[in-house]
Amino acid sequence: MNRLPVSILTGFLGSGKTTLLARALRDPALAGTLVLVNEAGEIALDHLLLEAVEERVVALPSGCLCCVVRDDMARALDRIATRRRAGDLPDVTRLVVETSGLADPAPLLYTLAALPALERDFRVDTVVTLVDAVHGARALDRHAESARQVAIADRILLTKCDVAEPADALLAQLRGLNAAAELLRSDACDDLPALLFRDAWHGDGRRGGWLRCEDVTPTHGAGIATHSLVLTQPPTRLSFARMLGRLAAERGEDLLRLKGLVEFADQPGAPVLINAVQHTLYTPERLAAWPDEDHRSRLVIIAQDMPRDELLDRFAEAGAA
Repeated sequence: MNRLPVSILTGFLGSGKTTLLARALRDPALAGTLVLVNEAGEIALDHLLLEAVEERVVALPSGCLCCVVRDDMARALDRIATRRRAGDLPDVTRLVVETSGLADPAPLLYTLAALPALERDFRVDTVVTLVDAVHGARALDRHAESARQVAIADRILLTKCDVAEPADALLAQLRGLNAAAELLRSDACDDLPALLFRDAWHGDGRRGGWLRCEDVTPTHGAGIATHSLVLTQPPTRLSFARMLGRLAAERGEDLLRLKGLVEFADQPGAPVLINAVQHTLYTPERLAAWPDEDHRSRLVIIAQDMPRDELLDRFAEAGAA
């Protein structure tokens, strides 16, 4: 059975997640979408606003997606997987998780990657972060959660552009936090299903677009920077796995996102897709061929308070630089 693609929809309070999702779910292309809604506070309301798919919306217990409620998420995903295997959900083809506006989405990604039973049934398709063009800069300045939501995204969607044109200062903040993500405007996105579920690696003409960005030094108080690395020598799978394991164990809290295409010395011919979030490395996926004309092994790392020289030293230990 194919793994269910999962889209993570995140963004700070008031950024418009529920409104966007309600619009998207009216599209017939998303008829097979199941939704999990996680809210902060004792009274859950957001899931009631998604009337278009009320029978397919599940409200998780109140609270942010952190270690306190991670078990609730795991149990919900396990129930979905069990019902799919039993044939009770034949029409469900996608899953959206709308996080609380106060949530750091990294623990959810950890949950999806760390439990073998869940990894068998689900795959992370896209992380979409909404940023309010009116109040987004203030949220980024005052709330670490907002900055981490941006840093972990595959796509950043600017909302409320009809109310205020995104300021240059806000755009600079977003590029400083995550130069690798696609930066889009909600008023220019007519195809919301594609926005939520277009695979960041295989689904559009910009395959591997994450990997074509330059280093961006921290311009934000959160100390988050983007590092682009090209490996000059192919490492072995064992040396690379050991290096990443040490990096995750020692600096996992600061390793917000890592993506890459790596050709290993003991498995030449095609690259392996590497994807890691904080302490967790997703199961590497060997591709049939390079996704573009650039056949260099390369990585993009978004990290907090982690100097580039430290990363270079660690990859040198693996014989890759």
